[in-house]
Amino acid sequence: MTFIDLRSDTVTQPTPAMRQAMAEAEVGDDVFGEDPTVKRLEQMAAQRMGKEAALFVASGTMANIISQMVHCGRGDEMILGDQSHIFYYEQGGSAALGGIHPRTVPNQPDGTILPTAIEAAIRTDDVHFPRSRLLVLENTHNRCHGNPLPVDYLKIIGQLASAYKLKLHIDGARIFNAATALGVPPQDLAKPADSISFCLSKGLAAPAGSLVCGAQATIDQARRVRKVLGGGMRQAGVLAAAGIVALTHMVDRLAEDHVHAGKLAQGLSAIDGIRTTPASVKTNIVYIDITRPGLTAASLAKQLLTERIRVLPTGPSQLRAVTNYHITGPAIDTTINAFRSVL
Repeated sequence: MTFIDLRSDTVTQPTPAMRQAMAEAEVGDDVFGEDPTVKRLEQMAAQRMGKEAALFVASGTMANIISQMVHCGRGDEMILGDQSHIFYYEQGGSAALGGIHPRTVPNQPDGTILPTAIEAAIRTDDVHFPRSRLLVLENTHNRCHGNPLPVDYLKIIGQLASAYKLKLHIDGARIFNAATALGVPPQDLAKPADSISFCLSKGLAAPAGSLVCGAQATIDQARRVRKVLGGGMRQAGVLAAAGIVALTHMVDRLAEDHVHAGKLAQGLSAIDGIRTTPASVKTNIVYIDITRPGLTAASLAKQLLTERIRVLPTGPSQLRAVTNYHITGPAIDTTINAFRSVL
């Protein structure tokens, strides 16, 4: 039975070109630095982000914790948004694995953090306080409607971080979605960052993997941290080959996902019992608030399964739908009709 799966863009299957590239990949032991396909992917990633070097890792969560541990020692503090993926969905790894203290400040509805709020959170030099070492942004911002953070804002935050001698990490899991939505090169979004990570396994449809990009010294240290976290992979070129196809062929088509998400939000906004905000949909993520009394996100998601639609409950009265490589225009129409039928 075929489902229209809108739970996440991580549900994508590798393309035929990816499968062929994986089967034919030239490989070696990457822990020894001998996998030519991994090296090629890392070079491509660094170039795309305008950085000196890059490191291939297993997942976005691993990319983020590696970056945090590169920039912070045990007992140091990072400042990040209270709606950030690192704070919400990464199991407290900063504290559990890195001994890093997270200090949250409010995210605005568009995913930004007010510069004044960041400045207020930076610790003074006092023996009672942890040292402020790192500032983290997320682009696009998952829990804030998949909103892209623009170049001008990132420049301001980069200057603020530099003024206070903070490192800046950008969790850019969907940075190519941000670049597509804003019509700018990804290098422009990555420029202020001391490190930036992005995922291959979301909108780019590769089966696994993320990249951490930064200065050569940063990536050298990241390689050491990856090893201690158990992230050293051997013949990883099999996975990297799919990543190369993702960067080569899958970036330009992300605009299709954004169009489909906008169409979905618009169609759902006309249905009683739920509410969407089409104007807030800038990329491929649509949040759906339930307004019908007595109806929960879990029960609505269960009812939609009978229509062969999968969506993700993200709260008692909220669902998320994420368009992706497998979601076509007709699938959007089918989804809207399924919501209408169930409600």
